[in-house]
Amino acid sequence: MKLTTPEQAVEHIDSGEHCATDIALAHSSKMYEAIGKAIQNGKLMDITQHSLLDTDAFPFFRKEFAETYRGVSWFSQANARKAVNSGFADVMPAYYRDIPGLFEEYVKPEVYIGVVSPMDKHGYFSTGCDSSISLGILANAKKILLEVNPNMPRSLSSPQIHISQVTALWENDVPLFTLPPTRIDEISAKIGGYIAEEIPDGATLQLGIGAIPDAVGMALQSKRHLGIHTEMFTDSMMTLIECGAVDNCAKPIHTGKTVATFAVGSKRMYDYIDDNPMVELLPVNYVNDPYVIAQHPNFMSINAALEVDFYGQVCAESIGTRHVSGTGGQSDYVRGAVQSKGGKSFIAFASTAKDDTVSRIMPTLTSGAQISTSKNDVDHIVTEYGIAKLRGKTLSQRTKALISIAHPKFRDMLMFEAKKENIII
Repeated sequence: MKLTTPEQAVEHIDSGEHCATDIALAHSSKMYEAIGKAIQNGKLMDITQHSLLDTDAFPFFRKEFAETYRGVSWFSQANARKAVNSGFADVMPAYYRDIPGLFEEYVKPEVYIGVVSPMDKHGYFSTGCDSSISLGILANAKKILLEVNPNMPRSLSSPQIHISQVTALWENDVPLFTLPPTRIDEISAKIGGYIAEEIPDGATLQLGIGAIPDAVGMALQSKRHLGIHTEMFTDSMMTLIECGAVDNCAKPIHTGKTVATFAVGSKRMYDYIDDNPMVELLPVNYVNDPYVIAQHPNFMSINAALEVDFYGQVCAESIGTRHVSGTGGQSDYVRGAVQSKGGKSFIAFASTAKDDTVSRIMPTLTSGAQISTSKNDVDHIVTEYGIAKLRGKTLSQRTKALISIAHPKFRDMLMFEAKKENIII
């Protein structure tokens, strides 16, 4: 019998093995806790868990398991971030689109753990909202452990796992992780409005998560014939489809269909994905490929940053040496967008941090900062003070443009530093 409990399914895992899970909703808290309990009882040791976008304080990100149940974060949320910075978890530098190949060629985890929708009449389980890296993990996994959750939508395009491949499974009828509605503040609304003015009818969009992308979505509801080809499918995109702004009719590939690699949002959004042939959730090594992105004319990419320097170097994943997140797909969408005919890339953020005491536009990045998008790829930078077009501009021109959209209280300081370094003469 393959139907069992997480506690019994753990018996299929051997000490020293690597376990891996797809992103976000694919995480099985019950299995992770069962592994942690087996380790505490002396039945297992030296287990490594690879994860993306943690949705809870899983055992492998807790200090008490640092030596026995190690977490490796490939893209961090709060719990992974804390664990990495505290020294009891590790981090893997990688572009999101490269992760399936890295699992297949280098890491080769023995155990696949995932949350899936109920088996269909043909014996297949859908990985639901998580299509991004599962195939890369499954390429070498000797053991497939599945949590079957009736709340996981059946995505028709997601990887399918046949019952014959499954080592063990268990049922868990619990609500899926959801994101609370985003509160769009005045600054985000202003930035969103600037970007929306740059987006023509018929454009294809990649939007990230948070107040600024949601503000862009709100400002685009009067547009027509927009398309979606994005890393993460969100509620704001569903709203654009429902109001008629998005119909995907102008896309030269996947015409008429919304394309993403994973989805996180509300229960209403999960219900929308379920059995919907017009939403395609596909592997990230395809969705985030700059060549695929660039095939869409007027491709518009909107992403965030923590800070930007005079050269246009973008840091979106660390504060100095302190880990915040991962590279994700930002640079791939920047490259794909600028190679698209009529395409544009926008890196958007509030001009200051820490109650207006820190400028996010800096002469140089904070020491130790990790570059997410290079100076050679960057296109538009956006704050609440406007848009700075950097692509095709000299260092001096870039610096002047960036200072013009910095917070007014920091502009004199930035100009002084630029002149001191002979950037502006």
